[in-house]
Amino acid sequence: MDLAEFAERYDDELRTSDFADVDASANGLQVGPDHREVETVAFAVDAAEQTVRTAADRGADALVVHHGLSWGGIERVTGRQYDRIAPLIENDVALYVSHLPLDAHPELGNAAGLADLLGLEDREPFGEMGPEHVGQRGRAPDPIPTDRLRETLEAELDHFGQGLRVLDFGPEELEDVAIVTGSGVDWLDEAAEKGADALITGEGKQKAYHQAREAGLTVVLAGHYATETFGVQSLQSLADDWGLETTYIDAPTGL
Repeated sequence: MDLAEFAERYDDELRTSDFADVDASANGLQVGPDHREVETVAFAVDAAEQTVRTAADRGADALVVHHGLSWGGIERVTGRQYDRIAPLIENDVALYVSHLPLDAHPELGNAAGLADLLGLEDREPFGEMGPEHVGQRGRAPDPIPTDRLRETLEAELDHFGQGLRVLDFGPEELEDVAIVTGSGVDWLDEAAEKGADALITGEGKQKAYHQAREAGLTVVLAGHYATETFGVQSLQSLADDWGLETTYIDAPTGL
């Protein structure tokens, strides 16, 4: 498959252009020529020296990630930036990035994957960000005791042995669950206003403790990396369907 077609297929599916004025990330093809043949594709959460070199070692023609290298422009390619970009160019590996478009996708996105894991029903977009939403909200088919939710997420998510944190200020059994993966506690007030029992996200901020307590809302901090593996794995499944050879690079941070 030609690289331009490869990137265009993902751009169309993820509505990449709709997020141009919303997302600081330079979504789409970040590194690569206009045209080249793509046969083998690597997938990872983060574009880092570790994942880039692993993709090259596995013979990948392209690396698809959630967190890319450009967040509003690159002024200098030196130091850490050079160490990340050089292996891409030296090994002729293209880099495709999808940040908020992948968070937002109703079927392929990170929040969608976590909602699938929990079996949430009656889902709707959640997490307003300009004209878009970057999460989902749904109802559990049966009320979930907080301890069982913790056990499920600790068993199913890749925490690198670090576990997760729960701010247990909501009801004993959780039914209405909001999800914004990664760094999502800024949507805590929206979750409370919409009547959610719990907000599941990746990482927290100091102020979230008191906000959750005052709102009577349970907040689950399940790990930034751990909550954002779903999207790139969904994109990998798409590439499999296109007949490409794929490989997944797991590089958990425990954060």
